[in-house]
Amino acid sequence: MSKVEDFLTAKEEQDIVNAILEAEKNTSGEIRVHIEAHTDKDHYERAKEIFHLLKMDNTKQENGVLIYVAVHDKKFVICGDKGIDNVVPKDFWQTTRNSIQTHFEKGAFKEGLVAGVLKAGEELRSHFPWQSDDTNELSNEISKG
Repeated sequence: MSKVEDFLTAKEEQDIVNAILEAEKNTSGEIRVHIEAHTDKDHYERAKEIFHLLKMDNTKQENGVLIYVAVHDKKFVICGDKGIDNVVPKDFWQTTRNSIQTHFEKGAFKEGLVAGVLKAGEELRSHFPWQSDDTNELSNEISKG
C-alpha cells in the first residue's frame, strides 16, 4: 500500500460514512474517522491534534468522537471530547477498541471501522441520546492527512 488513498476503496469509504449516519441516528454524539499514512508524533497526541483541526472540540455538548488511523504505523486511537470523558467510566472505549482491533488483525479494515463506528454510536446513545432538536454539527466524510 503506497498511499493512504489505497487503504480503502471508494465503496468501502461510503460504507463507513453510511455507518456514521446510522450511528448518529440514535445519539447527539458526532463521530468522525481520520486516516493518514504515518506520524512521527505519539499517536494519541496526533489524534488530539487532528480532533482540534477538524473542530471536533466545538460541538454544543462536547460529545465528538474521533477514530484516528495511522495506516503504515498500524496504530489507531479513539478519542472523545471532554463532555464524554466527564460522564463515562475510564474503560468506556474498550469495547469499541476491541471491535476495531479484532477486524484489523484479520486485515478487514473497512469492517473494523464500520464495527467501531456502530459500537461508538451504541455506547454514546446511553449518555447522549438523540434529541428532536439535534443537528449534524460535523461532516460525516472521512478526512485524510
